[in-house]
Amino acid sequence: MKRSVAVLAFLFSLTFIVTAQRPFNFDDMMLIRRVSDPQLSPDGRTIAFVIGDVDKNANRTVSHIYTIPADQPNSIPKQFTTGSPSASAPRWSPDGKLIAFIKGGQIWLMDADGRRERQLSKISSGAGNPVWSPDGKWIAFNSDVYPECNNDQCNEAEDKRIEGSKVQAKVTERLLFRHWVEWRDRKRTHVFVIPSSGGSAVDFTPGDFDSPPYAASSNVDYAFSPDSREISYLRNPDKVEATSTNSDIFVASLTTKDQKNITSANRGYDASPIYTPDGKYILYRSQAMATFEADRWRIMRYNRSSGQTVELTTGFDQQVDEMTLSRDGRTIYFSAGTRGKSPIYSVPVEPDLRLRIATQVKPVISDVYASGLNVSPNGSITFVSSSLKTPAEIYRVNADGSGKMQLTNVNENILRYFPMAEAESIEWKGGLNAPIQGWIIKPGFFDPNKKYPLLVLIHGGPQGAWGDSWGYRWNPQVFANAGYVVFMPNQRGSTGFGQKFVNDISGDWGGKAFIDIKNGVAEVLRTKNYVDKDRIGAAGASYGGYMIDWLLGHNNDPRFRFKAFVSHAGVYNLESMATATEEVWFPNWEFKGMPWENPAMYARWSPNKFVTNFNTPTLVTAGELDYRVPYDQSLQLYTTLQLRNVPSKLIVFPDEGHWILKPQNSEFWYKNVLDWFAKHLN
Repeated sequence: MKRSVAVLAFLFSLTFIVTAQRPFNFDDMMLIRRVSDPQLSPDGRTIAFVIGDVDKNANRTVSHIYTIPADQPNSIPKQFTTGSPSASAPRWSPDGKLIAFIKGGQIWLMDADGRRERQLSKISSGAGNPVWSPDGKWIAFNSDVYPECNNDQCNEAEDKRIEGSKVQAKVTERLLFRHWVEWRDRKRTHVFVIPSSGGSAVDFTPGDFDSPPYAASSNVDYAFSPDSREISYLRNPDKVEATSTNSDIFVASLTTKDQKNITSANRGYDASPIYTPDGKYILYRSQAMATFEADRWRIMRYNRSSGQTVELTTGFDQQVDEMTLSRDGRTIYFSAGTRGKSPIYSVPVEPDLRLRIATQVKPVISDVYASGLNVSPNGSITFVSSSLKTPAEIYRVNADGSGKMQLTNVNENILRYFPMAEAESIEWKGGLNAPIQGWIIKPGFFDPNKKYPLLVLIHGGPQGAWGDSWGYRWNPQVFANAGYVVFMPNQRGSTGFGQKFVNDISGDWGGKAFIDIKNGVAEVLRTKNYVDKDRIGAAGASYGGYMIDWLLGHNNDPRFRFKAFVSHAGVYNLESMATATEEVWFPNWEFKGMPWENPAMYARWSPNKFVTNFNTPTLVTAGELDYRVPYDQSLQLYTTLQLRNVPSKLIVFPDEGHWILKPQNSEFWYKNVLDWFAKHLN
């Protein structure tokens, strides 16, 4: 009875929310159900996937596993897991009778109908990212362990000793010792294998290294051979990991553990191994350039018999983000960021090598932002897609791109009454007259007769991009519906516009990209008469924060002037950043050496060298656990602004890293950012 009353109260409050006909805001965004990780059953009839729901009071997102039929549009999901612990990573057994998943940091199994949940792993260090062997007898997973320990009892005892000690000093004798938000001074990520029938887990990659490496392009970078006798996995063979983006693919016998490095000739990153069903090839993604994390991702094919390696995407000038294989093993389907979208492409596993391979890369469907690709036995493809207007849902499309069908619509009742504008793609000429693309998002209740302040959002990376996809950390709809026209430029360095465009940012952080952004703002002012040229603000994070810091010292364009800034986790002092960030390869590549090797480059592009020009009101935000751009960068900026008597405010989150993720922290961040711009632009 109490539950029925609660449900009615929730429905009443939701009805009030959605019929109020008001602009979309942060609280509305927190109601969005977060669809992800679709997994198609072996028979192609059912999709298991994850929905995350924000519990703002608990300050976390709780995820659970659901299923839908794979051929019915707008299906109502059936919930399989419940309760307070989140459940994620559903993975079908090869015969389709079981689903392995993660709950409470351990691997669990349930029947294909969601019944009979039982715990499989009981390892003290926890288990993640399960992968079935094709014969269904084994499940591989990863776990963080002490490399000197050879059993779980040792790991558990060491954890208890450290937790019980009054001395919590961090001690290390190597680089890399921090990563994103965690200290990695001792523990290593290893691949384990456990019988699916139950039993003890075995560390398959023992040693003082990480498998997969810290900078893995995905969490799951290990796979079983079709006969279940071999496993492939990743590791970085280089001694100083902080200066290396190397990652090699190793193969090892499941019984003898005899291993072989199959990509040792390549000094770039190799990842995402997939065996063809006939066992003839291993397919994988690869970057050729050493120490460059944004090099073009290619699809490679390794012949297990001859050892020959061939690139299958030669001449294709975009980055392969993820890939999957057709059931017959003949066709690779992959997504690749392309001009703000993420289309699905295909390429044969055995193309005619007498032709240019790029001519054999075919677009399947273009007007999507696809991820989570799965191929059914009949050749149709299921995937997740979203846009700058709509959150992620699951779709299906035929192998030839026809028959696109939306399979889920879990947010229809939340979004249908909020007027949100479609993103408008615009182009202009940037530095050296290069064509640049970006997005404009108008307020939901847009009035063409009004003048709106302009808010410029600058993405990070710098090798990243604003795509036509939904996000939560910098959601443009929240900003637009607070009364702004939002402009999101894809300046030099953005992915999806060819590798030269990506490469053009390195060693030129405040150069062509700076002109790209300024010219974009000028183009918006020239062509959009609903924008108020006297009310322009800008915000950015990471490299975007760097560009805000750079604009602080270069806010003198005769065409317009920024009136307010927000710098989140921005790179401010290049010299101090270079040896404080955990991934040393990054500044070493971007600025052609370390500060003592190329001091002129650091002096030329460091925002702190232009302090005497700072005079624009700036909000500075950061996470104290940020090891990528250590938060002292933000402290230096804020102190400088205060000493210069520039209107400024500092917000530091002690429990966040590079991104502000916890719901209540995110709410606080959005409120302060919007309040800052309201104060200085409105």
